[in-house]
Amino acid sequence: MQISLKVYGEHAGMVSHLIAKNPHNLYERKEKGGLVRIVFTKNEEREVNILFFVTVDNVELTKNQTNFSSITHYINDRESAVSSIFCSVLRKAVGTALNGKPKEEFKDWVNFAFSLEITFGPLSTNLSEKEIRELFVPLGYEVSIENGKVLLPAAFQKKSSAKFITLKANQTIQDFFRHLFVLIPVMDQYKHYFIDEKEVDKLKRYGEGWLSSHPKKSFIIKESLIFSDLIDKSRLLDSNSNNQKQETIVKKKSLNQWRYEKIVETVKILPHNSRIVDMGAGEGKLTAQLGFVNGIKELIAVEPSEREQQKAKKRIEALVDKPDFLFPTFKWGSLFYYDSELENKDIFILCEVIEHMDENRLFKTFETIFTKYQPYHLIITTPNQDYNVVYDMKEAKRHSDHRFEWTRQQFQEWVSYWQNHSTYEVQIDGIGEFVEGFGFPTQMAIFSKKRGV
Repeated sequence: MQISLKVYGEHAGMVSHLIAKNPHNLYERKEKGGLVRIVFTKNEEREVNILFFVTVDNVELTKNQTNFSSITHYINDRESAVSSIFCSVLRKAVGTALNGKPKEEFKDWVNFAFSLEITFGPLSTNLSEKEIRELFVPLGYEVSIENGKVLLPAAFQKKSSAKFITLKANQTIQDFFRHLFVLIPVMDQYKHYFIDEKEVDKLKRYGEGWLSSHPKKSFIIKESLIFSDLIDKSRLLDSNSNNQKQETIVKKKSLNQWRYEKIVETVKILPHNSRIVDMGAGEGKLTAQLGFVNGIKELIAVEPSEREQQKAKKRIEALVDKPDFLFPTFKWGSLFYYDSELENKDIFILCEVIEHMDENRLFKTFETIFTKYQPYHLIITTPNQDYNVVYDMKEAKRHSDHRFEWTRQQFQEWVSYWQNHSTYEVQIDGIGEFVEGFGFPTQMAIFSKKRGV
């Protein structure tokens, strides 16, 4: 994981003083979490090239894992991807630049805007190229994005989500580092440490002078702080103008909101709805809404990711004092591992789950659901690939982790198969804004046991 910084112009040589590094020596230090190397690959009067390179300590990386029952602490991209780990290890080495506190004779250069070209990567992100540009362009950067090349057959090359980002701008060295130290974790969407009030202080410090006016301010804050109570305590969103508040009021409902509302309304009207399993519950957004449905006596949130489940627990804890809220049972689990405790429930919910599975594993999974778990109802939602045209997407799928996305015809054929080969009948529905010729953005199927079964 690395950052390449190129500085052009008459005063390029001043940069070494702003980062407090001798351009003639290799800087190499062991920090907690890894090894930092800083090398000046070019040091001329009008051009300076600097490489910031971090090698992660694999032992420290494993120590930070919380779910040792998962193989992801052996197989993951944290060792190589530019992330919060990279920023944490590098922070001390570039602290002089981040804090804008060089030696007294160079302080006047802290506010000098240099001509910069920055390349960093590899970056593993679920954000689209459009969303990445929306983070940097308002700050004055020109943005180029290159998808990383992987040693795979040509047919699989497009599936690589690793990206290398190149930015060009006239920026102060301090602002350049502050922008990256906030936005890299936002793009990576993963933090390897516990998030608390210290994260608020860091965001305020590094976001000073630019975050409050950024058009993606709300998104950046929410991705940085994650937990709603921490976001509220930070008061970073309180400074919105009346116009911004009005804009929030009239903002279109998100597709996630559509989904959750539709599922909750469906649960309410189904004849058997007292024992619910939210399979693949993620960070608990749907579970939280189901907790307020009258008549539910048992609510189980099943999730394989401990990180997501911790976020769900945090979300639910904020609701425990609400009247008539049913506190759910949290279970570690997956559709790939049979759990007899989930048998014979009233409703199984798979909200945006199946597209994250390999398609060739679906048959066995649903055979298990219909013949062993045997819920009275099964609710499934999944993206409608036909609708991607409406979004004017460049990417083949809506999310880099989607293994497949079905057209309406493919979904209909799959649903019909199980209606003909199980003891369930099915109703197909849609969620979101309907567009003629493309359908709904989300497809929905409600399986119910046939009468007399």
